[in-house]
Amino acid sequence: MNSSSTIFSIQPERLDDLANKYRLNYSTASPFPHVIIDDFFPESVLNNIINEFPKPDEIDWEIFAHSRAQKLGSTSELQMGEATRLLLYQLNSGIFINFLERLTGIAGIIPDPHFWGGGLHQIERGGYLKIHADFNRHPKLSLDRRLNLILYLNQDWPEEYGGHLEMWNRDLSRCEQKILPIFNRCVIFNCTSFSYHGHPEPLNCPSARTRRSLAVYYYTNGQPSDEIAAPHSSRYPTRPGEKSSRSTDAIKAIFKKFIPPIAIDIKNYLKNR
Repeated sequence: MNSSSTIFSIQPERLDDLANKYRLNYSTASPFPHVIIDDFFPESVLNNIINEFPKPDEIDWEIFAHSRAQKLGSTSELQMGEATRLLLYQLNSGIFINFLERLTGIAGIIPDPHFWGGGLHQIERGGYLKIHADFNRHPKLSLDRRLNLILYLNQDWPEEYGGHLEMWNRDLSRCEQKILPIFNRCVIFNCTSFSYHGHPEPLNCPSARTRRSLAVYYYTNGQPSDEIAAPHSSRYPTRPGEKSSRSTDAIKAIFKKFIPPIAIDIKNYLKNR
């Protein structure tokens, strides 16, 4: 891969080497097919992206604030810097799709030009994303979701900061993978109705830091025979010993009806000071 200030090209030879190196491990990985590849891009390319990555108060982020998630997201190309857009476009290129097909064994992969649900992700101190299985149907393209790619952008990120991506087994009895979201680490995994994953523990980084990542999702026209499922939104199951998030949200909604609007305004004012 070559790089300059914002221009670079993904080299198919390097991707071929990575596919050959990891495809067996990918297909046999537990609890579902996945791979973790460090040093995925030249550092200079990602440094440019970090430099232009918007802070929590710099753009019109989509805010997720409920018992299942506390995070920020943006799919808007207009809110992304040039280096970020160029990288995401290459992750949707034919060269990269060929790599994904060789790595995963999935044929006919289709990229998403809208980055639906993907794009920029950011989590502030105390934030989280509960264990879940992702939505399985693109609402605009009517395609079946098959793969997730997450690229982490967190330099100097020690274990105690947390923010690990956790992968759980199908019956939710145990976590089988716990992945620290360090700089230039790429995680690719199969997306099914039972590929349970998330960042369930509240982030413990300093208040001046955030957990930052890019996410790209891939689709096919049709599902495999063992994964025929009706279209569904993201599913957040209750793990053993965990309170139901639906019950928590319902209780909060009831209490909110009795809180005067001025109290909410004061709370938001104090939070944003």
